[in-house]
Amino acid sequence: MINPVRQEVLRELGRLSELAPDLRFGQLIANLAFLAAGPWDQTLWDLEDDQLLAAIRQHLADLAGRPPGVAEPGTAAEAAGHASSRPR
Repeated sequence: MINPVRQEVLRELGRLSELAPDLRFGQLIANLAFLAAGPWDQTLWDLEDDQLLAAIRQHLADLAGRPPGVAEPGTAAEAAGHASSRPR
């Protein structure tokens, strides 16, 4: 059985994906890891589910508060076909 916090993380990831459909899943997870724990070498490895859930909730609140039609930072250039400086 999946513990309740992980069930909530998975549910909220679905909501977050709907609010930011232009982000690739890896980008979404990287953003959440940074929001939850900041930058360091093993961020994803050491991240606890409750930290991730708090970051998801914060990101949901941020996205819900932006005006309609405003894209995630960085996605407009990619959508227009501009090359990213990072490899995919």
